Amino acid sequence: MALTKNERRLRIKSRVRKIVSGTEARPRLSVFRSNKEIYAQIVDDVTGKTISSASSRDKDISAAKGTKSEIAALVGKSVAEKALKAGVETISFDRGGYLYHGRVKSLAEGAREAGLKF
Repeated sequence: MALTKNERRLRIKSRVRKIVSGTEARPRLSVFRSNKEIYAQIVDDVTGKTISSASSRDKDISAAKGTKSEIAALVGKSVAEKALKAGVETISFDRGGYLYHGRVKSLAEGAREAGLKF
């Protein structure tokens, strides 16, 4: 039997998470993408703490008009600015089982533009 889209994504996600983990020196930028919204958070997996987070539901971002990819880039910039204020400069990118394409790619590029190093 074929896997559903979600089961396939969860398998890929677990495969990626075996390799990518966030430390205090290099936390993990985790991405979750729903049909309407996109969420990003920077996580230190050693202590289990979320350092910063942003989503397309934040007031300043939800007021912006544009395509989903443009809004994802704004989310990337927002999470990067919050991370830089918290003292984080380098991260490891966790695409969450999604293809590095479209909204996930534009979020990553927005974070890079704002000053995060992958």
